[in-house]
Amino acid sequence: MAEQQQQQQAGQNTRPPSLNMSATTSGRRSNLRLAFPGQPRSNNDRPANSVEFPASGYPTTQISESIAPVPTASRDRITRGMYQSIQSSGKLKISPELQVEFTADDLRDLGEIGRGGFGTVNKMVHRKSNTIMAVKRIRSTVDEREQKQLLMDLEVVMRSNDCPCIVQFYGAIFKEGDCWICMELMDTSLDKFYKFIYERMHERLPENMLGKITVATLTALNYLKEKLKIIHRDVKPSNILLDKRGNIKLCDFGISGQLVDSIAKTRDAGCRPYMAPERIDPARARGYDVRSDVWSLGITLMELATGSFPYPKWNSVFEQLTQVVQGEPPRLSPNENGNTFSEEFVSFVNTCLIKDESSRPKYKQLLEHTFVVHSKADPMDVAEFVSGILDKMANNGRVMYTYDSYNC
Repeated sequence: MAEQQQQQQAGQNTRPPSLNMSATTSGRRSNLRLAFPGQPRSNNDRPANSVEFPASGYPTTQISESIAPVPTASRDRITRGMYQSIQSSGKLKISPELQVEFTADDLRDLGEIGRGGFGTVNKMVHRKSNTIMAVKRIRSTVDEREQKQLLMDLEVVMRSNDCPCIVQFYGAIFKEGDCWICMELMDTSLDKFYKFIYERMHERLPENMLGKITVATLTALNYLKEKLKIIHRDVKPSNILLDKRGNIKLCDFGISGQLVDSIAKTRDAGCRPYMAPERIDPARARGYDVRSDVWSLGITLMELATGSFPYPKWNSVFEQLTQVVQGEPPRLSPNENGNTFSEEFVSFVNTCLIKDESSRPKYKQLLEHTFVVHSKADPMDVAEFVSGILDKMANNGRVMYTYDSYNC
């Protein structure tokens, strides 16, 4: 009994840090207050509507109506990860073999590479390990919507370090009230990459590169579904990143939502042009599942293959509703704008763009599609191809980073 009490006491003394973000009216800013382990606090000390990491390590405020509680075992893993990572000094986990203690003073700033609603993204180097990384410097004042997106993004990346197709999380610390999130540095986003090829080089993305992009994105999405029970909800070219080593990785999980019985319900999350018909149809009462991300992948691949978005520009939400919900879905043909595509690729894209989601396949079926199977086995040197394009982009003075790339 005495031993149990000691364990309970120890657990109370090692509670994870909380992000105490007191909410205000929409659009207004609120202070980010930090409570570190060892600081006793009563429930009366916490403002109403605050977002914090309790003993479970999971935000007590729901991210959206589609979020479900995390199972106890998962919560315990999250607790340990967040407790170790988010302090004024923390542990930088660059690889399973390389883990080092660090503070902000151990990082040398190499310049800003992005700026957005949450703060800035800076390229930094960790002096002791000589590791170059992207550091999101999140302001100490963020509004309620941004708080939720930040917490969701951090939640996902901290739990995804064993997936090679998701941008890696290294660690996080607090610096003068701001939160610094250290991430793997990628070289560019896919939207900038493909537009440079089409608009400046007047060439196209080769189909085997489209295959490698498909395999990596599907792998990441399937990981989110199977391991974390999460749907991404914002699949598009700017959320797929590339680097000179040949890595292709999915990023930006700020609006991801956990699936409840494989269903999500929130309709206003994500980039509307890439949304599936079932997500924007106001007449639908039921939710949607991972097949909505399959549609977004199909739209993305068609855009990458042809060099242009498959729908004409909409002037209003009504136009989008009319065309996407009531009209025929986009279809890729073997000969499109002078480009020739294999039957396998055409079949894959058009399968993703089946309008009736009940007939649209899920990830398991898509991973068995002949285009995906052959793309996995293709010996293409992705690093060589990407490096060649990136060198040309640099020589043309193209900006390769965007704040979108790191959800800032």
